[in-house]
Amino acid sequence: MDFFSSMRVSASGLDAEMKRMNTISSNIANAETAGYKRKDPLIESQTDRENFGEILQNKLDEDVQGVQVTGIQEDPRAPRMVYNPTDPHANSDGYVAMPNVNTVEEMANMISAQRSYESDITAMNAAKQMAQKALEIGR
Repeated sequence: MDFFSSMRVSASGLDAEMKRMNTISSNIANAETAGYKRKDPLIESQTDRENFGEILQNKLDEDVQGVQVTGIQEDPRAPRMVYNPTDPHANSDGYVAMPNVNTVEEMANMISAQRSYESDITAMNAAKQMAQKALEIGR
């Protein structure tokens, strides 16, 4: 894998984790908002090729893949039903459909996303340091 491929792969990871953290933040912020549905980002792999020339140039990098967020999906689980007959969103039985957001689960997901973001930054910095050392050798 060359320098630019490693930077693109790390950058794609940074972008995906940033979107993941934004989605988690939205879930936490709306944990008590009636009618809100918990959301999850859909993260899929993508090949690290920018053009046809890169595909032909290096056969060794054919398995190098970055990631991308392809969409945001709503959680299919049923909402939490809370009895509150005075709420304007209450159904005929007095229950309000509250989001199925578990703040403990969301915080664990946030920590996981933060650690992944930090590892992508570490990989970028390592690639940058290797490039700097290579330039120093060439002097």
